[in-house]
Amino acid sequence: MLPDIQAYNNKQTPDDKAICDLLATEISKTLKEAENKIWHAHPVWFLEGNPIVGYSKQKKGIRLMFWSGIGFDEESLNVRGEKFKDASIFYNNASEVKTKDLKRWLQKGRDIQWDYKNIVKRKGVLERLK
Repeated sequence: MLPDIQAYNNKQTPDDKAICDLLATEISKTLKEAENKIWHAHPVWFLEGNPIVGYSKQKKGIRLMFWSGIGFDEESLNVRGEKFKDASIFYNNASEVKTKDLKRWLQKGRDIQWDYKNIVKRKGVLERLK
């Protein structure tokens, strides 16, 4: 895990840190080829410059967000953003993270992608990559 991401995780409460550490570990193991960094103040993993998954601390808990998640057809990813095709789930305890589901979602993140990398160039219009 990158020092910047570990520093982000270390700033969280003990319960939230446990969630963040678990997510970062599983994401990094599953998306070994992904670049990861702090982007817009939150840990995010990218494939070929395209954001795939990230997490952030919000009032409702730790939000795990998949940029193209609306296309995953996953009931548990029930916080949806129609405009940007994202889908999320909130966690308040590490025991809520189902690694089997997380790995499946990460694979779908590899397979189902919208072109966020070029969204500014296309003036906000998203095109499907995969």
